[in-house]
Amino acid sequence: MKYALFSGCTIPLRVPNYELATRKVMDKLGIELVDIEDAGCCGIYHELINELTHLTMAGRILAKAEDMGLDIMVMCNGCNESLIKANKKLKEDSELRDKVNEILSDFDLQFKGKVDVKHYVRLLYEDYGVDKVKKKVKIPLNTLKVAAFYGCHILKPTKIIEFEDFEDPESLDKLIEATGAKSIDYYDKKMCCGGYVLAYDKDAAYDISGQKLQNIKDAGADVIVTICPFCNIMLESNQRAIGSHLEREFKLPVMHYPQLLGIAMGFSYRDMVMEQNRVRIDPKLFEE
Repeated sequence: MKYALFSGCTIPLRVPNYELATRKVMDKLGIELVDIEDAGCCGIYHELINELTHLTMAGRILAKAEDMGLDIMVMCNGCNESLIKANKKLKEDSELRDKVNEILSDFDLQFKGKVDVKHYVRLLYEDYGVDKVKKKVKIPLNTLKVAAFYGCHILKPTKIIEFEDFEDPESLDKLIEATGAKSIDYYDKKMCCGGYVLAYDKDAAYDISGQKLQNIKDAGADVIVTICPFCNIMLESNQRAIGSHLEREFKLPVMHYPQLLGIAMGFSYRDMVMEQNRVRIDPKLFEE
């Protein structure tokens, strides 16, 4: 299996441990990742400002992957939605496609609609297979209770993403349980982390994330597992600030899914760049 890797903007700048862990785990699984050179941004933040700008930025990435002859793997829920939405629009709307291709011609690129975009969770769940993931586990995490945090744009909008039912997803839960850990249920599991509200109303964003953290803590989770960089930033990087805002303390460790899987596959803490996680994770959590 071979994919063009699009790491986006937030991951390399703010959560590089996510990318490093993902690369090592995918390599161990036998999934080859090839970087899209000079990829730039997926254009998600331009979507509501100027549609043509969004489609051109996303179309440029899609066209580069087409030239590589590879489907795209993403690690960010926002990039997932942005690229899938642009891919669908450009395939279906010839007028928009012609406008975008006119701009892309300046870069010797052309969108042809020949590649698909998949978040690595979807890739592992649909293409690689949960049973195959399970066979790669060397150290089952049998005593670990994990709160799966899907985020929004790996699933929504459902008519565009066409992956799972947002009301009853199971992919991440099953991939967590492939490590031997227990994926626990908790109140408001499918709700947003509040990240998209942060720039407009920090207090509201912190209230949303704080309620989510409290619900997870009340459910008895040992660790939260995220699959989106911004969800991770909200729940881990901002956890202390959220606690101060709400005058409470959470101390909830947060891991990227590849870190969890990597530990179960036998990678060391250093291999999974766990020292960069903001909330300290006690190694005893992973002992039987």
